[in-house]
Amino acid sequence: MQGRMKHHQLSKIEIDDVLKKAEVGRIGTHNENGYPYVVPVHFIVYDEKIYIHGLIKGQKISNLTKNDKVGFEVDEMGAIIPDNENVCDTNTAFRSVIILGTAKMVEDKSLKENVLHAVVSKYTPQLSHLSFPEKMLKATGIIEINPIEITGKYYK
Repeated sequence: MQGRMKHHQLSKIEIDDVLKKAEVGRIGTHNENGYPYVVPVHFIVYDEKIYIHGLIKGQKISNLTKNDKVGFEVDEMGAIIPDNENVCDTNTAFRSVIILGTAKMVEDKSLKENVLHAVVSKYTPQLSHLSFPEKMLKATGIIEINPIEITGKYYK
């Protein structure tokens, strides 16, 4: 963590709270030319890992099958904090979490269903009583991020 942010670190409880409340995260993979490829995603935390659902094909899937090292970020932006005497000292209240880890596709059907139920419970709880058609389960990709490093910071 950057030296100047050491006084603004989030605790484990605060990190968990940011991850629980965030509706959108951003996963960063490496494309075939080595450049970062960052996309917004819906996600859940399940058994201390990050899970992302989506299609079974696409650039992020292709990228992570070639290089499993990923970054994942979520944030909550608060109010702008102006400094009425020095515009350069204007700041923003925020909380953010950055996760570095390795990613893989989930193949286990039982885990896939558990993750999808958790996704539905988070984003559309009114539909959590419905089951998943077999055809949709096969067409849905689940990315599992195993965190290696988790940092959180805030400013208020």
